[in-house]
Amino acid sequence: MSHNRIVTVKMKDDYEYVASNMQGNKLAIDMYDAPEKKAQSPMDLLLSALGSCASVDAVLMMKKKRKTISEFYVEVEGDRNEGAPQFYTAIRMRFVIVSPDAKEEEFAKVVALSVDKYCSVASSIKAKITYTSEVKRPV
Repeated sequence: MSHNRIVTVKMKDDYEYVASNMQGNKLAIDMYDAPEKKAQSPMDLLLSALGSCASVDAVLMMKKKRKTISEFYVEVEGDRNEGAPQFYTAIRMRFVIVSPDAKEEEFAKVVALSVDKYCSVASSIKAKITYTSEVKRPV
């Protein structure tokens, strides 16, 4: 499996973009306020990425323990900085599982392991990431 990922983000309109990954999967993004909002904003996507990344391993670990999952979801809430840039200053995740045979303590351990050890998004948020930017014209 390749460790490098490439996503291309193309403008559709001033506040609308489409992100495509290397396999051609597309995701709509917009920066509108309600009621014009049709897609998630970049900051919404960060919360979605964290929640989904943490969820998949938690669910798989519970299933490996042969637990029945009737319903599962995670609510991810982020507090943003008052000034610009409005980065997240705190993020809270509330994991909810409906299961006839899973104990809360067992689920809490699985969630902690998923978030703290296996979730690449959580690890990326905690890490000091370097990035570069360049400007070019198409050939």
